[in-house]
Amino acid sequence: MKKAILGIGLLFLAITAVAFTTRNQEKVPQTVKNAFAKKFPTAKKVDWGKESNDEWEAEFKMDNREYSANFLQNGTWMETEHEIEKSEVPNTVISSLKSNFPGYDIESAEMTETTDGKFYEFEIEKGNSEMEVVIDNNGKVVKKYSEEDEEVDED
Repeated sequence: MKKAILGIGLLFLAITAVAFTTRNQEKVPQTVKNAFAKKFPTAKKVDWGKESNDEWEAEFKMDNREYSANFLQNGTWMETEHEIEKSEVPNTVISSLKSNFPGYDIESAEMTETTDGKFYEFEIEKGNSEMEVVIDNNGKVVKKYSEEDEEVDED
């Protein structure tokens, strides 16, 4: 009897999880789906989630990479980001990173595209110190975050 109750409980949880996922997929506004399909026609394995009350995020695969892209409820594209290799980072950005954060090693790198342009986001480390840094396409440090501090903006 206990096994039957446990089995029914697990079946209920599985059905609920599938229904929730399917329901979430169906709630994505058609304008958002259309804008996504137009911008990323070769995207595969798209998974939608809510980024905020008025913003949707799609996680997907394209060109053998994992991407995420954000769209407003009305279909306006906001940003796209994906991980990149260190070798793909422009020299001006690498030079800026090295001169502004000497001795730090790059742990990971992402490229973000927005309506304001391209940005490179890095997780860097030096000893016990870890930071996240955002540098624009021209080499200007736009933001930096550390474990000890709140967000620090550079102007």
